[in-house]
Amino acid sequence: MNSPEPFSSEELERYARHIVLPEIGGAGQQALKRARVLVIGAGGLGAPVLAYLAAAGVGRLGIVDDDTVSLSNLQRQVIHDTDALGMEKGESTKRAIARLNPHVAVVLHAVRLNDVNAAGLVEGYDVVVDGSDNFETRYAVADACAAAEKPLVTAAVGRFDGSITVLVPFQLDAKGEPNPAYRDLFPEPPPEGLVPSCAEAGIVGALTGVIGCLQAMEAIKLITGIGEPLIGRLLLYDALAARFETIRYRHGASFEARSARASG
Repeated sequence: MNSPEPFSSEELERYARHIVLPEIGGAGQQALKRARVLVIGAGGLGAPVLAYLAAAGVGRLGIVDDDTVSLSNLQRQVIHDTDALGMEKGESTKRAIARLNPHVAVVLHAVRLNDVNAAGLVEGYDVVVDGSDNFETRYAVADACAAAEKPLVTAAVGRFDGSITVLVPFQLDAKGEPNPAYRDLFPEPPPEGLVPSCAEAGIVGALTGVIGCLQAMEAIKLITGIGEPLIGRLLLYDALAARFETIRYRHGASFEARSARASG
């Protein structure tokens, strides 16, 4: 294995608050620098994910998005600005990341992820973060990550509520049983039309910031090997009540059967 590339003096100062943390330190920051993370969507969730992973020093960020920036996006998709209206979201995000951290390489995938191209997209990345807004994409990326043995941080938001979990179904839990997959959590998608889009139902912009930041934190934990990722746990956030809850779920069992309130 090649020796890690030493940090420049500018990088040492940039990441000083990480490096001073015993849990991360120089080794953890090097792991972030070597990491390759694929982010599905540069929208409401993807915006804070990409901003914080870039700021954290993740060496390579892949962005899957084929949309353009519109005025209604700017209420929540804070990596874009008014000058980016009409620009491809990938290009707008790449420009913003270059301003934030020039040490991060950005790879653009200006396509819509589906069952056909998902395997090729996740290949070559270490961790995948799903910020998509529909079940078709979520199933496709979850299946591809499970097959390729890539950790997946997936989340969803709606109106004033959000949820997030981490999927590693190719690994065994402490009891030697397979960790749950996305289809253990959601065996099948809801009937078409049952879940309205954010354009139909609305969404508070800051909610996507809360959940997107949680996704970035889970990705950082997976990369650096610190803490306890949300494996087998679905974290729920109710913004109106300012309440977090954790629902535990397992392989081959209904996740609704076990529930426990999170501390804090």
